[in-house]
Amino acid sequence: MDFSDNSIGVNFVVFAFGALLVWGAGTKLSKYVDLFADRTGLGKAFAGALLLGGATSLPELATTLTASYSGAAELAATNLLGGVVMQIAVLALIDAFVLRGRPLTLFSPKSSLLMAGIMLIGLIALASAAVASGELLAWSGVGIWPVALFAAYLLSMGVIYRYEGDPRWEPRGEIAQPPESARDLKDAHRHAFQETSTAQLVGYFLVASVVVLVGGVLVAKTGEAIAEQTGVGQSIIGATLVAFATSLPEVSTTYSAVRFGAYSMAAANILGTNSLEIALFLPAELAYRGGAIFDAMQPSASFLAAIGIVVTSLYLWGILERRDRTVLGMGVDSLAVLIVYIGGMAIYWML
Repeated sequence: MDFSDNSIGVNFVVFAFGALLVWGAGTKLSKYVDLFADRTGLGKAFAGALLLGGATSLPELATTLTASYSGAAELAATNLLGGVVMQIAVLALIDAFVLRGRPLTLFSPKSSLLMAGIMLIGLIALASAAVASGELLAWSGVGIWPVALFAAYLLSMGVIYRYEGDPRWEPRGEIAQPPESARDLKDAHRHAFQETSTAQLVGYFLVASVVVLVGGVLVAKTGEAIAEQTGVGQSIIGATLVAFATSLPEVSTTYSAVRFGAYSMAAANILGTNSLEIALFLPAELAYRGGAIFDAMQPSASFLAAIGIVVTSLYLWGILERRDRTVLGMGVDSLAVLIVYIGGMAIYWML
C-alpha cells in the first residue's frame, strides 16, 4: 500500500479510520483476557503483560514491519521508543480522567508489577546502550543488539511468570478495593459471557487482535506518508503521531480494565506492552534492508529511552509507596509522569 500519492487530507482521514479500528477492537481485548485469566487461573499481572500486552502491541508490530521494510528505519525505531514513553503517560491520563479521587497505584499492590517494571527498565537501558554504541556485530544483515534485546525480553517474561506464581514478599497494610460501580460492571460482564466457552472466548480474542492489526497497518503507512508530506521528519512523527495512534489499544484496554476494577491487569498491560516494544527491534532489523537498524538511528533516540526509564521509575515508586493522596484528581506519581512526558517531548522536539 502506497499512500504517498494521496493528498494529506485523505491520508489524515485514512489515518483516523485506522485509529478507530484500533480503538474499537482494543476495548474488547481487556474483557476477553480478564475472563480468560479467571477461567484458567493464569495470574492477572502475567496475563496482562503477555496476552494483553502482546495483542495491543500488534499495531506497533505492523508499524515496525511496514516502516522498516520500506526503509523508514527512523520512523520504526522512534515509534517503539516513543511508544514506551507515551504508554506510561496513558496510565497517568487514565488515573486523571477515569479513576478520579484515588490514585491508580493505590489499587495495584502486586509485587509482580514491580518485577515487571524492573525488567522493563533493564530492557530500555539495553536499547539505549544499543543506540549510543551503534551495531557492534552483524551477520547476514542481522545485528547482535536486536537479538540480545529479544532474548532479554523472553527472559523477563519467564522471570515475571515464575515470580507471580511464587512471590518472595507481599505488600502490607490495607488493600484498597475497587469502587462498587467497578465491581458491579465486572459482575455484569461475567454474567454476559457465562454461556461463552473458553474456546469461543479465544476466538473472539483472535478476531479483535486481527482488527487491531489491520488498523495498525493503515496507521503505519499513512503515518509514513504524512511524515514525508509535512516535512516534519520521521523522528518527530514516529515519536508523537504514530506512537499516539498505535497506543490507542493500550488506551482502550487500560480504560476498559480500570472501569471494571482490573487495576493490576491495566498496569501490567502497559508494562508488558512496553517490554515487547523493545523486543520488536528484532523484527524491525529483519524487515529493514538498509543495514543495521541501530546504525540508522539518530543519537537523540537515546534521549527517548532515558525518558522511558524515568517515567517507568515514577510508576514503580507509586506502586511501592501506595499513598492515598491526589493532586488535580490524580496520584502524585501520575502528575509527575505527565510533567516529565510533556517536558521531555518538548526537549526531544528541540533535539
